[in-house]
Amino acid sequence: MAARILSVGTAVPETRLSQSQVRDFFAVQPGIDRLAARLIRAAFDSSAIDSRHTVIAELGEASAHEDGVFVEAASRELHAPSTGTRNALYRREAPALFAGAAIDALVRAGVAASEITHIVTASCTGFFAPGPDFRLVRDLGIRATAERYHLGFLGCAAAFPALRAATRIVDAQPEAVVLVVCAELCSLHIRSSTDPEQIVASAVFADGAGAAIVTSTPPRVDGPVFDIGEFFTAITSEGESDMEWTIGDQGFEMKLTAEVPRIVGREIRGVVRTVLGGDTEPSTVAAWAVHPGGRSVLDRVQGGLGLADDAMDVSRSVLREYGNMSSATVLFILQRILADEALPDGASVAGLCFGPGLTVEAARFTRRVAAAG
Repeated sequence: MAARILSVGTAVPETRLSQSQVRDFFAVQPGIDRLAARLIRAAFDSSAIDSRHTVIAELGEASAHEDGVFVEAASRELHAPSTGTRNALYRREAPALFAGAAIDALVRAGVAASEITHIVTASCTGFFAPGPDFRLVRDLGIRATAERYHLGFLGCAAAFPALRAATRIVDAQPEAVVLVVCAELCSLHIRSSTDPEQIVASAVFADGAGAAIVTSTPPRVDGPVFDIGEFFTAITSEGESDMEWTIGDQGFEMKLTAEVPRIVGREIRGVVRTVLGGDTEPSTVAAWAVHPGGRSVLDRVQGGLGLADDAMDVSRSVLREYGNMSSATVLFILQRILADEALPDGASVAGLCFGPGLTVEAARFTRRVAAAG
């Protein structure tokens, strides 16, 4: 039998920030002149984001009693911790997000942790070893013999390579049950800046985790599943220097230029034509799971493919409620599409993600209403 996604689980940190709250916080930092303040307000107000989640609880406190790693209590001034300090927080906070999304996916699928035979994890916002894959085995009761694979630094596009790897495993070993988990703590790398590209990064990135159970074995519970179709990857003809993710002395540095939406808009139709087949029109796809790198990226995808406004509704709603959680974001979108009872049995679903390079990752799914086997 073909590989399928039995369930999708998600998790976010407890601290929820309103976009206006974060905007005002950045706009009054030392060294922010009037021009930079105007850029900050424009970037935040045009982001189409209402709220985001973060592992940095002190960002959400109007007045803390003690100085934090990132924020001075009295002045609310943003500190600039070293990369080592930020990564230490990743090591402390990331395992709970990985586990939260994984448990949610396991419960939704009716799969016991002891049934997991393989783990594929993805993250680009921190590193440690033994890593998140090891912690999932130790903390969730997954068998010690489960094979583990970690995909690092693939950026926002990593979920589809992770699902593709899980699918290849299931194709080779039909009895395999693969746990895929993507978790990102983007907020650990925030900084005060007058640079327009850094301001945009501060306006959109957030923390969250998504997980999926991939197998060809029968579903454990009644309900919708995704049959997994084809995957496709491509590097655009330009854009290598427009989306970059490097390690600096004061955190990871994300470069996201204004060219990215334009490149996506210009090249997306050719990519999608290859994914769907030359004779298939994008408008015939029942649901779209498009990674919301930002509002302008969704606008360019919609315009480039000639899609109706409602085709982007799920992607836009996830962006509005959670921001850009890098690799985890598209799993939040797939979770909502999977739960959409308005979609008929056999509905076609197309997914698009964009990562450094500029790399486009695409996937096709079919939503099925399945009975427990």
